Amino acid sequence: MAIIRIAVAAVGLVAAILPVRADIRILASPGGEVGPFLELFGRVRESGERVVIDGPCLSACTLVLMTVPTERICVTRRAVLGFHAARSIDRRGRIYAEPEASRAVEAAYPEPVRRWIMRRGGLTSRLLLLRGRELAAIYPRCR
Repeated sequence: MAIIRIAVAAVGLVAAILPVRADIRILASPGGEVGPFLELFGRVRESGERVVIDGPCLSACTLVLMTVPTERICVTRRAVLGFHAARSIDRRGRIYAEPEASRAVEAAYPEPVRRWIMRRGGLTSRLLLLRGRELAAIYPRCR
């Protein structure tokens, strides 16, 4: 978890020092805690920067889709979005499903993403990967 926090903090630092209208490039993100991602993507939304998804954007990283306007997101051929149901980990390391949070997250995704998730059975503990032609049908290729 410390590595994820450091990576998120580093991305936040980079986002804070880049000039306005620069691209934010997601090269590889395994996800992590929701809070730091929402904070980072909220700053990106306010900055007006475009987000280039150029590799795996998994789990909490996909919150970019509900935070940054769709017209400011593009994908490369390497882009992969990974979705799963929300979950919590207690102090003993036990994992718990969070069905209400899963429903809220699913409802907040843009309609085409939500339809894609629903065609695959909705958000569950199984990782759903959106990539290739299916992803390019929802988000434009970066130029």
